[in-house]
Amino acid sequence: ASTAPEVTVLVPGTTLMAETITAPGSIFAKRDEPVGVQGEGGRITRVLVEPGQRVGKGQVLAQIDRQVQVQEIAQLSASVRQAEAEARLAQANLTRAESLVAKGFISRADIDQRLATRDGALARVGVARAQLAASRERVERLDVRAPSAGLVLSRTVESGQVVGPGAGALFRIAEGGVLEMRAQMAEQDIARLKAGMTAEITPVGASESFKGRVWLIDPVIDPQSRLGIARIEMNYAPGLRVGAFARARIAAGTTQRPLLPQSAVLADIEGNYVYVLGKDNRVERRAIKVGTVTDAGVGIESGLTGAEKVVANAGAFLKPGDKIRPNLATAATAR
Repeated sequence: ASTAPEVTVLVPGTTLMAETITAPGSIFAKRDEPVGVQGEGGRITRVLVEPGQRVGKGQVLAQIDRQVQVQEIAQLSASVRQAEAEARLAQANLTRAESLVAKGFISRADIDQRLATRDGALARVGVARAQLAASRERVERLDVRAPSAGLVLSRTVESGQVVGPGAGALFRIAEGGVLEMRAQMAEQDIARLKAGMTAEITPVGASESFKGRVWLIDPVIDPQSRLGIARIEMNYAPGLRVGAFARARIAAGTTQRPLLPQSAVLADIEGNYVYVLGKDNRVERRAIKVGTVTDAGVGIESGLTGAEKVVANAGAFLKPGDKIRPNLATAATAR
């Protein structure tokens, strides 16, 4: 016993700790809207926006050549005026005939004929006006417009390009300028999350973090990887780029956990472990799972209750079964 080394041990107890879950993932638009051609298409004459710009609902993003359609509108406008003139003439003839029918100069059959002519003329006016309105609507649809207010993510069209209904998306817009990080998390971690928890998002290579909020937890766990997806929404900022890889730190509330100095926690190919004092002052290896790491120490997620006597340091020089002379220290002193 006199030759056994003297080793500091401590009883960590439990400490109220803020739980933080870290997870990797990529950044996406929360609502990614592809914008294409609504009408018959044609040659692009102007592109009015660039990626990174904010746009309003209905704002014109690009214009398509409309010279032919403008001439069609002029022709249909003339047809409307012609039909209206014919309708006025038919109405005037009917009015004159009705004034003569009581005197016997015109038969009732003639009145019916003139009435039908007037009604037909009015119907032709309605048809001409409808054709003109449809033509104007087709011209309006030649403008490629934003379906909602948001942030332009990309454009795949240039002036002079000929586009049509099958051309695919010409622009992509993040609705409302809201992005999201899709964080990949182990199923035991995702079970601890709730919508509304706050998070910090740090893109790879960036020194700045961005605030976010968990808004949706996917209901499916991948059966192969055993990972789930937590969706964290955040407002667009210049340091955020769609498609970039990032890491999230999610504040998952508080819990009581044993807190050990970093010198007490060891690791090898089998995982993290500590030495605890067993029978006859012999040390025993205890596998643990590390939780939150702070400046105050390492939170132990599982493997310890906090009532054990844990080797505070010099664990690297021990092996299971070694006998020691324990020197009990407080948790604060050991750190």
